[in-house]
Amino acid sequence: MHKFKKQDAWSLIRRYLFMIVGCFSYSLSLRAFLIPNEIVGGGASGAASLVELLTNGLIPAGLMIVAINVPLLIFGFRLMGLQFIINCFITTVTLGGTTELLTLFGDTLVFCDDKILAGLYGGILQGIGIGLFIKYEMSSGGTELLGRLTYHVVPYGSIATHVAIFDGAVVLLGAIMLQNPANVLYALILIFVSAKLSDMVVYGFTKAKMCYVITEKAEEISDFLISHSPRGVTLIQGEGMYSKTPKGVLFTCVKNNQVVGLKNMIKQLDENAFVIVCDANEVYGKGFKRI
Repeated sequence: MHKFKKQDAWSLIRRYLFMIVGCFSYSLSLRAFLIPNEIVGGGASGAASLVELLTNGLIPAGLMIVAINVPLLIFGFRLMGLQFIINCFITTVTLGGTTELLTLFGDTLVFCDDKILAGLYGGILQGIGIGLFIKYEMSSGGTELLGRLTYHVVPYGSIATHVAIFDGAVVLLGAIMLQNPANVLYALILIFVSAKLSDMVVYGFTKAKMCYVITEKAEEISDFLISHSPRGVTLIQGEGMYSKTPKGVLFTCVKNNQVVGLKNMIKQLDENAFVIVCDANEVYGKGFKRI
């Protein structure tokens, strides 16, 4: 029991530690790249950046991040529960605080004045921050929470669709208010890079390929794969609904550089096999990452 309490305490400490790191990374993207280059991305941070730019810094982005999120957290209390709202509030205040803390460094944090590079590097830093929030089950609220709330009231499309609409509205508003249509292009770079980096942080480099092999020679192929491949194989019995003949469905996961070898092995035994190769974001177990 004592051991489990220690593990829970360390897990909680690590969770909040990486939340702080994520907030610093996200704030650095705003202060070093996005706000100095007048790039308005999506979300609450994008709206907060726009307010700071329009008021010439009179209303700082860090304060606006908190001001935008607090009403959303109040409205989201019944839907999301107390623990989620508390975590959101802590993350929001930390993000707003780190965003303002970085202003103490002034222009020394501004690394470039090229808007394309600013969107690229800002996206990298934001992606790291978002990825850490997701991986350690924290949230800064923003349009993600707003999308959940509006989807609860108007359940059309999906939560992701609602979030995308709000993010797009912030980006378009930024382009209109700053009289800079090119902001949309820079924001797209920012959002694309951010999404890719957050996936990398969440899933790491454990991506692999999930393979299904539908064949009438399941036993021969599975025996051959087991003896010539370092990966395990699972057999699922099936039936071809058109031909009404029994089929074996072999299921296995391999690393990306092993797919070509796998296909060549199958081709030697059954040229008529039906092979499906899919992306697997996370694979745990023997030969991959430990669960």
